[in-house]
Amino acid sequence: MIREQAVTSDSAAWLGIVSNVTLAVFKGVAGLFFDSRALLADALYSASDAAAGIAEKIQLPKAIDKQKAYLYGGRRNGTAEPLIACFLAVFLFMGALQVIITSIASMFSGNLIAPGYISGIAIVISIALKEVIFQIQHFKHKNQRENSSRSYIEMHRNSLYCSVIVLLGVSGAMAGDQWGVQALLYLDPAAALAAACLVLWRSYRLITGALYAREQSNVHKEDKSQYVETVQRVHGVITVDELKLQDNGHYISVIVIISVNPRISVLEANHIVNRAKILLLNRFPQVSDVSIQVMPYDPGYPYKSNYEGSNNDMPTLLQ
Repeated sequence: MIREQAVTSDSAAWLGIVSNVTLAVFKGVAGLFFDSRALLADALYSASDAAAGIAEKIQLPKAIDKQKAYLYGGRRNGTAEPLIACFLAVFLFMGALQVIITSIASMFSGNLIAPGYISGIAIVISIALKEVIFQIQHFKHKNQRENSSRSYIEMHRNSLYCSVIVLLGVSGAMAGDQWGVQALLYLDPAAALAAACLVLWRSYRLITGALYAREQSNVHKEDKSQYVETVQRVHGVITVDELKLQDNGHYISVIVIISVNPRISVLEANHIVNRAKILLLNRFPQVSDVSIQVMPYDPGYPYKSNYEGSNNDMPTLLQ
């Protein structure tokens, strides 16, 4: 039960990432083949949702012992790594600028083509799929903390607003083509402009959020002791080697490196991680995310002999 509760938020987050990437590809292909700039901009917004999730869940490898990380399941899914977040944000920024330039050029040239009816079907399907994925994730988050899912609900609402704007632009341009109203053809590039501006704003927030989190990684140093004491209370944790706090607006992300008995299994180490994570989330309401990396405890010289054989079965740690 503890393990299921701990992995629920991670599985929901990765489900959102995969769904956003799929929707971005689907809408991007439909927008390219059926001449809808608004749908292309909406694809970029879905890509920005995926980028935000990737930047939050993936961290660049740290300079740790690779063999120990392999044996003890060293975790990499911490908070946003600035290099990853900035790279993804710049990519989205350039794509949004391209959409803005082409949309403005088409509006001033007057050479407007109504998007194909498949574009309208594609945006309706994408909204429906997005809502289904949201309901699945909302069900997974139902038994989790309220503040951990609040940001996701806000992200879904903003994405829905963007998709509605695009739907109005695409359907309006299609209606203008059917009714012979030239002015309505401007709705598709206009919706593309609005969605691209939202992508620019999202890219800016992604960069500033990652950099701000890096700058604030050492805040609340005077409060670290209570977090360390909480982790040390977990049965199986020998030492807390490192603990960092990162500000995420009104909430805090906790990054911890702990040492455990080197003779336990990977499954037992994961149980220890899950118990520590749940304890931190339940005790501190301001904590919205916890990332724990497990390392085998090494007492070092003079407690560790270089002449000990690898087949020595005598325990080296107190149980």
